[in-house]
Amino acid sequence: MSQTTTGQPVRVVLADDQPLVRTALRMVITDTTDLVVAGEAANGAEAVRLVEETGADVVVMDLRMPGTDGIEATRIITEGPTGARVVVLTTFDDDDHVYGALHAGASGFLVKDMALDDILAAVRVVASGEALIAPSVTRRLIKEFTDRPRSAPAAPPRRVEGITDREREVLTLVGRGLSNTEIAAELHISIATAKTYVTRLLAKLDARDRVQLVIIAYEAGLVSAA
Repeated sequence: MSQTTTGQPVRVVLADDQPLVRTALRMVITDTTDLVVAGEAANGAEAVRLVEETGADVVVMDLRMPGTDGIEATRIITEGPTGARVVVLTTFDDDDHVYGALHAGASGFLVKDMALDDILAAVRVVASGEALIAPSVTRRLIKEFTDRPRSAPAAPPRRVEGITDREREVLTLVGRGLSNTEIAAELHISIATAKTYVTRLLAKLDARDRVQLVIIAYEAGLVSAA
């Protein structure tokens, strides 16, 4: 169960300008015992207000909304004092928006055609303090970086010195979009050990979360868009 440390259900704000999307998510959340809808927003400004008013734990955020869009709302929420985390729901033509949301502090990236149960599972993962990117989004995100014009300003290259060979292996697998469970299976280690390696990488590479590790892996040449 992904309840909060107080034993209460995880409070979720649904932010999407399409009522049908919010309704579908609300209906499946209603059937759970560990998640509850704290509020619904049709734009980013409403999402920010609801997080402040309800003390929500997670926001399921659309990126394209009128007024304050999902990227700006994500930035405001993640930089604020509430501690709320953001899961972005994106579509395949939203690559530039995903890149912006990454740097705005989103902890998860999912695609809208995923099964609703998978989206709820992702909310639970993010609520537990981890971060994730749907593998399909990982591939497109990396491809988006690869296809950027060389004349565009480039961020300073990430340094991956000071990590062990095993940690480099784990970083590569994180960059490919694998979960801790999948990493454990790939390397024939326990899930707890895989999680320990990821935690060490976050600390050593000064990464905010798993999402940033994906970008570090790409910038270090450990993964490609292929």
